[in-house]
Amino acid sequence: MHPIAQPRRRQLLQAAALGVAVLSTGCASVSTAARPRVVVVGGGWGGLGAVRGLLATAAADVTLVEPNEAFMSCPLSAHFIAGHQPATDFQRSYSRVDQLGARRVRERVLEIDRTSKMVVTATQRLPYDFLVLSPGVDYMEDGIQGYAEARAQLPVGFRAFEQMAVRQQVDEFLAKGGDFVISAPKPPYRCPPAPYERAFLIAEQMKQRGTKGKIILIDANPNPMPPAIAQPILKGMKGLYANQIEYLTDTSISAVDMGKRQLVTSSGDVPFAHANLILPMRAPALIRQAGLGERWANIRLPSFQSQVDDRIYVIGDSQGTPLPKSGHVAFGSGQRVAEAIAERIAGKSPVVSTGAVDLPLGICWANVTHKEAININVSGTVMAGEPPKLKFTVDAEANARSGAAAVSWGNGMWKAMLG
Repeated sequence: MHPIAQPRRRQLLQAAALGVAVLSTGCASVSTAARPRVVVVGGGWGGLGAVRGLLATAAADVTLVEPNEAFMSCPLSAHFIAGHQPATDFQRSYSRVDQLGARRVRERVLEIDRTSKMVVTATQRLPYDFLVLSPGVDYMEDGIQGYAEARAQLPVGFRAFEQMAVRQQVDEFLAKGGDFVISAPKPPYRCPPAPYERAFLIAEQMKQRGTKGKIILIDANPNPMPPAIAQPILKGMKGLYANQIEYLTDTSISAVDMGKRQLVTSSGDVPFAHANLILPMRAPALIRQAGLGERWANIRLPSFQSQVDDRIYVIGDSQGTPLPKSGHVAFGSGQRVAEAIAERIAGKSPVVSTGAVDLPLGICWANVTHKEAININVSGTVMAGEPPKLKFTVDAEANARSGAAAVSWGNGMWKAMLG
């Protein structure tokens, strides 16, 4: 199946039906005069999936709230971080979304007033009939003593445009050498293969440039995450970068001392010249402020509705389910939610499924070299009242075919979102 192909109509209708089954008001249309208002918070992969789906149905007035003026992809951006490609390869304008009729508000959301059905920014109160939240992730800085004071010198780079600061660290390391620390936290976190991919692509540059030093990959897990990718990741690490990467497993970081340039870990103190500490993650504070969950938003599958407010959908990496926190899942869930909202607006009768419903497909790529990658596919189903079941299909080793497919996938997804 093509990466951006839509799920079958029947499956979408089943998902939409299950999403509205809890409504006490039945299937009545939610608006009589003006079109219903849908506010989408977050202009990343999930938010754009929802916006494009909603605009295609022409069922609602759509407002996108996103503080950044432009889009930058986190998926595939490791090629920029490691110095293989320019940042412009991963950036796009929101102009197409504007042309299609979405209202775009370039502000941060400060509060969600669920009682009044308002999204509050610094200058506006935006009313909604339905709210789609795709605010991404936040970092759990308090897990490492001293990190908050060292934040500017230790950028994480797992949110749009933060990659620029990590690239500066990498450029200095490649020019001067020394020890470069990259850490991988315990899941769940955004894009689990990313720490290993960053280490690989930087190590490739070390070999090409003759950089003296090593990458110390500190993993809080016993093996690369998720478990399905462990063997091909380890094969790439040992086969290509045995002299560049030192891999420490089952090692947690408790403190950082920037004066000594030293990390305190469960395996002893680790000195470093540069570091990219990838912190444990959670949903942004907005989710907790709105009472939608603690670390992650509590939602129902397959509808992605909040467990406490059926007018609110949470998609992307803020939702707390076993689904991979990946761009492709976010985009697919955004499209699915757009379809469900359109069905609710139309007042169509629900068709309750008695069997398993397909969940948005996860497609991911972990590059081992600039040209070779490991393809990771995750399919999932869910039945009412049961946890989702996931199936992983992973390349046995990195290969050029998957490397080329990753580029093609990225271009296709960016076109679907912003083309």
